[in-house]
Amino acid sequence: MAQPAQGSGIRIGRIFGIPIYLHTSWFIIFALITLSLRTQFTSQHPGWTSAQHWALGIITSVLFFASVIFHELSHSVVAKHYRITVQSITLFVFGGLAKIERDPSSAMQEFKIAIAGPLSSLFLAGCFWMVQHYLQGSEMVTAAAYWLAEINFVLAIFNLVPGFPLDGGRILRGIAWAITGDFTRASRIASTSGSLFAYFMIFVGIWQALSGNWVGGLWMAFIGWFLLEAARESFAHVVIRNTLLGVRAEDIMTPEIPTVGRDMTLEEYVHEVLRTGRRCHVVAGDDHPYGLVTLQSARSVPKGEWHTTSIQAVMVPFDRVHSAARDEPALRILERMQTEDVNQMPVVSEGRVVGMIGRDAILRVLQARLQAGRLTTT
Repeated sequence: MAQPAQGSGIRIGRIFGIPIYLHTSWFIIFALITLSLRTQFTSQHPGWTSAQHWALGIITSVLFFASVIFHELSHSVVAKHYRITVQSITLFVFGGLAKIERDPSSAMQEFKIAIAGPLSSLFLAGCFWMVQHYLQGSEMVTAAAYWLAEINFVLAIFNLVPGFPLDGGRILRGIAWAITGDFTRASRIASTSGSLFAYFMIFVGIWQALSGNWVGGLWMAFIGWFLLEAARESFAHVVIRNTLLGVRAEDIMTPEIPTVGRDMTLEEYVHEVLRTGRRCHVVAGDDHPYGLVTLQSARSVPKGEWHTTSIQAVMVPFDRVHSAARDEPALRILERMQTEDVNQMPVVSEGRVVGMIGRDAILRVLQARLQAGRLTTT
C-alpha cells in the first residue's frame, strides 16, 4: 500500500536509501502471528519438539514480514523510477505502508506503482511454492514454505480488491483516471469503491461475530473500519491538494515578523505572549536571527525559574529551525507542519526571515477556497 507521507515508529534500517520503521502496533500482530503459527505447527507436526514449534513460528513470522517489506519495496522502486521520493516504509498492525512524497503525475504511473505490489507478492508465492514442492528434504522448511506461499498469494489477492487505498483501489483509480482524464473524479470513484468494500467487511465481520466467531468476526470488522477511515482520509487528501494547488508560502505568509531580544527573561516573554496573542517569535539581535522561541519553550522550565532564565537558554537555534521557502507549496508546508508537529514556520529567503506562516493561516485559506468552490458549483 502506497500513501502520501509522514513516517513514524522505531527505525530498524535502510534499504535502497529508504528508512524502514516498525510501528508499535506491529509487535502485537507479530506476537499473534507467531503464536498462531506455533499452534498450527504443533497441530500438524506433533512429533516435533516444543522448541522446534516456537522456533519455526518465529522464523516464519520474520519471513512473512520480510515479504511485506519486499511488497512495499516493489511499490517504492517503481515510484523512485518516476522520481517520486519514498520517505519511509512502516510495518504496522495491518501490514506495511510506503510513504511517498506526492501522488503520481499520470494515470500510467499510478497504475504501474500500484500493480507492482501484488505482482511482487505473487512472485514470492511462486518462489515459496517451488521450495515447498521441490525441496522435500526437511519437514520444517517445507511447512514454512507452504504457509508463506499461501499467505503471499492471499496478500496479493486481497490487495487486488478494488478498495481504495488498497493497491486494487489505486489500480482502479489509475484506470478511471486514464478513462476520465480527471484525477479528482477518479479518486472519488476509487474512494467510493473502497468505502463500499469496507462496509461489506464490517457487515460480514459483525455477522460472523454474532454467529459465534467472535475473534475472526471482530478482526474483520476492525479491518473494514480501518479501510473505511483510510479511504475517507485518502480522498480528503486529494481534495486538500487540489484546493491548495498553486498556493505558495509567499501568498499567505504575514510580512509582520514578531521578534524578541535574546536577553528577555521567560517571565517577560510570557507577558509578551499574553499581551499580543503571538505564541511564536524570532529571537533576533543586530538585525540577525538567532533562533525561534515559543510558548511551549517556556513550559519546559519550572515557573519559579522564569524570572532568572533568558529565552536564549530555551530557544531553538536558527540552524535547527523548521523553515519554509517563499515559493514552497502550501500543501507541502502543511504536511511538514503535521509531521514535525509545529504550528508556525518562518519564511526564509537568502538567509533573511521575510515572513511568518502559521498552520491556522493555511487552514483559513483552505476553508475559504472550499466555500468559494461550493458557491461556484451551486
